[in-house]
Amino acid sequence: MSSRRELVFLALARVTRSIAAGMINLAFPYYILTSFHHAPLVLGFIYVAATLAGAGLSLLAGIGADIWGARETLVATNLLLPLSAIMVYLSPSLWAIVPAAMIGSYASTGSLGGGGVGGVAQPAQSVMLARLAPYRSRTGYFSLFTFIAGIAGALGALLGKVIAVRDIFLFAAIISAAGIPLLWCIRVDPKQGKLARLKAGRVIGRFTLTGMLNGFSQGLVVPFLIPFFILVYHVPRSEMSVLAFAAGALGSLSILGAPMLERKLGFVRSILMTRGTALLLFVIFPFIRLLPLSEAIYLVVPSLRIAGLPIQQSELTKQVGDDEMGRALGINRVARLVATSAGIAVSGHLMDGAHFEAPFFLYGLVMAANLALYIKFFGAGRRPPDGTAAA
Repeated sequence: MSSRRELVFLALARVTRSIAAGMINLAFPYYILTSFHHAPLVLGFIYVAATLAGAGLSLLAGIGADIWGARETLVATNLLLPLSAIMVYLSPSLWAIVPAAMIGSYASTGSLGGGGVGGVAQPAQSVMLARLAPYRSRTGYFSLFTFIAGIAGALGALLGKVIAVRDIFLFAAIISAAGIPLLWCIRVDPKQGKLARLKAGRVIGRFTLTGMLNGFSQGLVVPFLIPFFILVYHVPRSEMSVLAFAAGALGSLSILGAPMLERKLGFVRSILMTRGTALLLFVIFPFIRLLPLSEAIYLVVPSLRIAGLPIQQSELTKQVGDDEMGRALGINRVARLVATSAGIAVSGHLMDGAHFEAPFFLYGLVMAANLALYIKFFGAGRRPPDGTAAA
């Protein structure tokens, strides 16, 4: 049974984490590229390390949500973000910053609403949301939470305009820590159990493979969008913070249309329409070299790229059993993040050599293959009945 009180507390805790994540997401590349004067390849290596660490922690979080308890796991994973931000604030050198980036999962792997910085908390949060929300309204609740997270992240990016780069990490630590006590106020069925063979292994495998290709394609371009504007257009941080805020806000607004999109088009067709359009825009993005047009694409693409995210999350939770939901979400996130790290490594090398167009072209090829797999695995027009797992 849903509980409005519990959902409100969960949303407020998500807001504080998202504001902090938005601040860090903007500040971290500037901190590495301008304050420490390192090359994009170094930033790429840090992102890879943070992504791989986030993958391992996400798997542990998914297992913990099934075995230990979703609320307890969510509290533990939420503690990692303020801890990492304090470490960055106090760190005098790059070598001290890398472990902090790994603990905080500074992967920059996706939208502010969809994970990214501090995203290791996502599996446990998704399990709690799925258990608290009514089954038939699950996509709507996932959409609402992603929208709230995106708006909060966009506000965090905007706050980065008025705070010194290093001080941003101190403020992020305070803000993200403020929401943790709210999680203890949430009452949710413990659902504790033991590790057992996954009954929905085939379904999880399909979502995992598509997640891997999606993660690899995101790793090629998403972490380097802000560095692209820094290196190609020399956009100052004050201007980039406003642009990041606008992109995050527009992307979050698009999330609200996810339930209607799912009703009109279904799961697969929603993915094909939104991510297919983003594919086309990303492929032409680096060839334009006109700042206003590049900014326009940067503003629009997040909306297209994340519009199908709550539909996908909801579909996965509907197609697996309640007792293996955390592991399914954790495995899916691990596969995506490991693949993302490979994409980041490739893109960091290419951009360090000033091959700015190549990662976006590769993105197009990989995402096209991913969309083809969605059709193969799930069918462009069919969808499993409510309450049943796909074969």
